[in-house]
Amino acid sequence: MAQEASVNIQPPRSDDRRLWDVALAVYGYPALLIAHRLKVFSLLADGARTLPDICETLTIQRRPAEAILTAATALGFLSLQDERYSLTALSEDYLLEKSPGYFGFFWDMMIDNFQVFSYGSLEQAVLTNLPQAYGGGDIYKSHEEQAELARRFTRGMHSISMTLAAAWPNILNLGGHRMMLDIGGGSGAHSIGAALQLTNLQALILDLEPICEVAQEFVARHDLQSRVRTHVADMWNDPFPEADLHFYSNIYHDWPAERGRFLAEKSFKSLESGGRIIIHDVLYNDEKTGPFAPAAYGMLMMGWTEGKPYSALELSKILKDAGFHEVETYPAFGYYSIVTGLKL
Repeated sequence: MAQEASVNIQPPRSDDRRLWDVALAVYGYPALLIAHRLKVFSLLADGARTLPDICETLTIQRRPAEAILTAATALGFLSLQDERYSLTALSEDYLLEKSPGYFGFFWDMMIDNFQVFSYGSLEQAVLTNLPQAYGGGDIYKSHEEQAELARRFTRGMHSISMTLAAAWPNILNLGGHRMMLDIGGGSGAHSIGAALQLTNLQALILDLEPICEVAQEFVARHDLQSRVRTHVADMWNDPFPEADLHFYSNIYHDWPAERGRFLAEKSFKSLESGGRIIIHDVLYNDEKTGPFAPAAYGMLMMGWTEGKPYSALELSKILKDAGFHEVETYPAFGYYSIVTGLKL
């Protein structure tokens, strides 16, 4: 009987690490959230500790402790020397509550709403084109109706905003502006950051009432009550108070493009000649081939909002169509950029 000819298997044109990266990220990155919730980082703020010491203090066994500590070390949040784990500068800057750049409140919000980033919820968001947070629907309507949800969300967003707020005011020459309207300003982080760096600037945080209450707490922490105030209003339906600088951070990505066009046109009508608009956000590249972080941000938006990330090209067109001139884009901090224009 004739033997069948063997079939040559051609090797792939690339190795399989990126496929493994997808599979392993689903398990690896949550280790950081677990370490945060177990208070590993605050524990190590007092000094380096051995694995047995950490196990005893956290009352967890060696195998799970080693798993989360190894993941945290591999990702640069911990270092291991002489069998003792210690914090890196990254975790000291962002994962200790005493730090002004503390990111932990945002991670708490993720943990509290873990169903949103489950496979099932994200698949449902893709299939229905509807957000899944708080059981689905409009999260901002939920915030209007449930003050405590709004407060927790606002503190979570503050967690990611203070570091960003230290960067963007230095990118442009804003010395000629006197009143910043922080539209949908949440905790007021950006108003606080701008006021701390631009000593002649006053700021007004426009948001819903329970959110303004949280913002007042943060403003008071920085002793800026005389220069940063809150204004309870609905950005969609209420008039904008007088200002010569309109600022939007993490607003445009929450909404479909027609809502962004509405806000740009409303700002243009409200601003006097010489007024400036700034949109501060995570942006796709103009070809929409990446980068990965904004692409992943798009999936985050699928789970939480009706919106999506935009490219600088798209936001620039929205501003130009509204009537703004000298529209430019600048890198800000980390994954964030600003798109800005002037009313001549």
